[in-house]
Amino acid sequence: MNPEQLSATIVDALTALVADGAITLPDGVPTQVTVERPRQKGHGDYATNVALQLAKKAGTNPRAFAELVAERLRASSGISEVEVAGPGFLNVTVEAGAQGQVAADIVAAGESYGHSDTLAGQSINIEFISANPTGPLHLGHTRWAVLGDAIARVLQAAGAKVAREFYINDRGNQMDLFGASLEAAALGWPIPEDGYQGGYVADLAAAIVADDPGIVDLPEGERLAAFREAGYARQLKEQQDQLDAFNTHFDVWFSERGLHAEGFEGSVADTLQSLKDNGHLFEADGALWMRTTDFGDDRDRVLIRSNGELTYFASDTAYYLNKRGRGFDHCIYLLGADHHGYVGRLKAMAACVGDDPALTLDVMIGQLVKIMRDGEELRLSKRAGTMVTLNELMDEIGVDALRYSLARYPADSPLTLDVAEITKAASDNPVYYVQYAHARTCRMIGNATDLGMTLPDEPDLSLLTHERDGELLRALADLPRVVASAAELREPHRIARYLEDTASVFNKWYDTKECRMLPIGDEPVTPANEARLVLVHATRTVIANGLRLLGVSAPERM
Repeated sequence: MNPEQLSATIVDALTALVADGAITLPDGVPTQVTVERPRQKGHGDYATNVALQLAKKAGTNPRAFAELVAERLRASSGISEVEVAGPGFLNVTVEAGAQGQVAADIVAAGESYGHSDTLAGQSINIEFISANPTGPLHLGHTRWAVLGDAIARVLQAAGAKVAREFYINDRGNQMDLFGASLEAAALGWPIPEDGYQGGYVADLAAAIVADDPGIVDLPEGERLAAFREAGYARQLKEQQDQLDAFNTHFDVWFSERGLHAEGFEGSVADTLQSLKDNGHLFEADGALWMRTTDFGDDRDRVLIRSNGELTYFASDTAYYLNKRGRGFDHCIYLLGADHHGYVGRLKAMAACVGDDPALTLDVMIGQLVKIMRDGEELRLSKRAGTMVTLNELMDEIGVDALRYSLARYPADSPLTLDVAEITKAASDNPVYYVQYAHARTCRMIGNATDLGMTLPDEPDLSLLTHERDGELLRALADLPRVVASAAELREPHRIARYLEDTASVFNKWYDTKECRMLPIGDEPVTPANEARLVLVHATRTVIANGLRLLGVSAPERM
């Protein structure tokens, strides 16, 4: 019996009590109740505070309410004991067979274990990298590549339909500066003072000329545009290849230029006209403004400056409406630490266009990351000059260690990582510890295969009676709840911390002589050995599924 099954059993008990007239719930019986693992030993397998939540509505005290529920639960199949504790907590102990069935259910579910329909029916767009196609991806992009992808994975595991989106900042003066920098590098001119520096510019310019030698002979304006577009295509392709190598794959690469293209449905021009028609725009000082202060913003926002130039906020507004027009119920933005001011203005913008931002918009602000090596912060790149690139980080640290280390902390916490610490093969390195636990399960299963042991068709899981068996089963049973919580709160670090706790429980189980999976010496294989083989398979499934949600591999050998 897992937490979801026990929750359903408690709901059934409440429903029966209402039907019998033993209790009255004016708001009706809840569809589910919270069931958690108790923190202290001796408090049963699971605990719930449902009586404390519902007693007042029922017109009684929590302990009396809990006693009524406990009496019903004691008669339920799979439950061996129910204790009412304190002011009205219910501590539930399940029968060994019902508890052990969790392992068989996990093995049967395979890669789908941990998934749920918590967010079924929701269509979510998550935009988690917005970059100029003018240079390599760097450390700031790297953190968002990990967190955005992991959030998307847990949202999908919770039943949502998710699109990962990369916003290409391919419009504006920076693109012309990029083209001018490439042109200068190719012709041997000095790079413009405000242009793009770094060895990658010279490398890129040389590759463009090698592909199209005639580019240098084009007329001046045409030549700059040709370098700009060729550099754009090559740099964007490099970013896409880097992210694919980093196990981060986008469904949509959205061009900012598209929002301004003539004839583009939902363009900035269309958006401005729609907002004018709805009365949310006004003119002042020769500029066009959106009245965002009506919806809690600290000041109104300019859409078109007095010189006729469109602002980024005009693009942001059109882009948001474009996403909503594509059928997304909810839009998630992952923005850098310097974007705190965007939260209020984006929410006000959503309200201006007629949405309830509490339902349609999430803005997450991330903090900075420092990477240390030998006591010094990594700051400069041999190729990019002023930044540490994603490619260099993958080479230095490795995809798994980098992804896991970035995923195990909340987005809003500043982070300092030491290269030596996160790459060492030791149990105090979390990613190594979790991956090694998975490799251990694979080795155990391999050893069992060598002895001729296979998963039994009908294992006697009631034999998993040792205290360590129960601890491991309860830990494994918790994955669906953790995934649902990580999805609801947009906090994939909960998966990482869960995996570390579960690996610890598994290692303690492994070190317990009474919980041996393999027979000793010439002893025959017993039903207890077979039951524990199922438990090891279940553990392997849970750890692999959790790592997959973080975009981290589950090695079979280490």
